[in-house]
Amino acid sequence: MIRGYSDHAANERTFLAWVRTGIAVIAFGFVIEKFNLFVFTIAGSTSAEVAHRLQFERLSGPLGRYGGLALIIGGLALIVAATARFVRTGRLLDDPEMHSAGSVRAELILSVMLVLFVAGLSAYLVVG
Repeated sequence: MIRGYSDHAANERTFLAWVRTGIAVIAFGFVIEKFNLFVFTIAGSTSAEVAHRLQFERLSGPLGRYGGLALIIGGLALIVAATARFVRTGRLLDDPEMHSAGSVRAELILSVMLVLFVAGLSAYLVVG
């Protein structure tokens, strides 16, 4: 039996939860990118009046253009950070010395960045 098996299992469950979250964020980024491609296609192929065309172009503004890409990169960063944290925690669990729990600075920064991004995207959609 592995020494501290329940701790290692909890570490692995936490890692897999972060990976699932990262994959969901990446998938959402792909959805946004696909929607932007759809909007560009509609805006380019429509022969509707100028007001409709401007409305489509406004939907695909600067935030809309790079929002999906930002989510894809953010999801990848989340998976990389989760992997680093998983390996570090596994090593600390195997070490016979006692260690402090450490700071949650990285998780807090990622959470704040995600909240700010979602708030900015929501404000863009409401105002736009």
